[in-house]
This record gives sequence, structure tokens and C-alpha cells, in this order.
Amino acid sequence: MEKKLSLKKALCEKSEALKDSTDWKETTEKMIALQKEWKTIGSVARKHSDSVWKRFIAACDYFFEQKNKNVSSQKGAEQGNLTAKREIIQKINELDETLAHDEALTTLKGYMAEWNAVGFVPFREKDKIYKEYHEAVDKQFDRLKIDQSERRMQSFRSNLNEIAGGEKGKGKLYGERERLMRTYDRMKNKLQTYENNIGFLSISSKGGGGLVKEMERKIDKLKDKMALIIKKIEAIDENLE
Repeated sequence: MEKKLSLKKALCEKSEALKDSTDWKETTEKMIALQKEWKTIGSVARKHSDSVWKRFIAACDYFFEQKNKNVSSQKGAEQGNLTAKREIIQKINELDETLAHDEALTTLKGYMAEWNAVGFVPFREKDKIYKEYHEAVDKQFDRLKIDQSERRMQSFRSNLNEIAGGEKGKGKLYGERERLMRTYDRMKNKLQTYENNIGFLSISSKGGGGLVKEMERKIDKLKDKMALIIKKIEAIDENLE
């Protein structure tokens, strides 16, 4: 009985040490594990059973109450974010068509920056609202004749916002940066190969002119892709500052 009491008091101390934690996921798992361990210990002397149980469960209950409050607060914030994002979509759809091209594009980018600054929405609404946003933006890009490179960059910035705000966001950003750097290095090596090959092609040889033009097109296309990657890396660096 004394040994069991000692074990249960140790669990009380562990639960009390955890009760103020805000690492909700990990601490929830630890609290559940403590409760399972409590059940395996068995009964203690009647004169101690109520007091030691109340002490243990008080710490557990306190933690789960704080967790529930946090979840409720988070849900309220996410609902507010959903409303804010719907308002931004409406502003994008209603962008003044009488504005000059540059002014309209600046205004549109301002709305997109607003979107990126808004936090998470309820998970069940995430895909739907994201689709509505991109449809609205694409419609304005079409009207303003924005090229595909710029569109891809703006879409990337939106995705960065989702990554940075999620769990372990900074680690994911570093991972994405490393991936882009590796892609850039591969493209750089490819570009060097293309530039070496073009030096061996003779315009005067049969069919040489066509081969040179084709190689030049490949080089220009590769340089455009590399420039886009540099912009993406710079955007990640902005989020890491």
C-alpha cells in the first residue's frame, strides 16, 4: 500500500508539473499516459485514496480546461479570419475597372497582401475559400494580362503564408529553401552544359542555324526559371527574418 501510494504521489507531481503547459498536443499525450499508468497501480489505503485522487485529477482537469478554452478561442479567431477573407475576395471581384493598368495591379497586389496577412480559417472551409480566392485573382490577372511567371510567384507567396503559419512553420520554410537551392544548382549546371554545347554548333554547318536557335530558346527558358527560383528564395528569406 505504501509503495502504491508513493507511485501515485509521483504521478501527482508529474501531472502538476504539466498542467500549465501550452504544448497542447504533446502534453495531452503525456496526461493520457499518466492516467493510464494511474489505473495500473491499483488501490491505496482508504484514508489516502480520496485525497491523492483529487490532487491528481485536479491537475489533469485544469490542463484540459485550459486546452478547451484555447480551442474555443482559436475557432472564434478562425471564423473571424474566414469573414475577413471573404471580404477580400469581394474587393478583388469588384476591383475598379476604370483604374489605369499599373494602379489596378498595385491595388490588386495590396488585396493579395491583405489575404496573406490573415491567419487560418476553419479547416472544413479551407479548400473552398482558397479556390474562390484564386478564381478571383486569376480573373483580374487575365483582365490585366499578367504573365504566367508573375502569377506563379504570387501563388507561391500565398502558399508561403500557409506554411509559415502552420506547425513547425520555420522548419518547413528552411526545407523549402533547401529544395529550391538544390533545384537552382541543377539548373545552373544544365545551363552551363547548354552554353558549352552552343559553342560547338556551327551556324554554317547543315542545319546548324536551327540547332543554335533551339538551344538559345532552351537557354532563355532556363534562365527565366532560374530567375523565378531566386525570387522564391528571396520571398522565403523575407518570411524568415
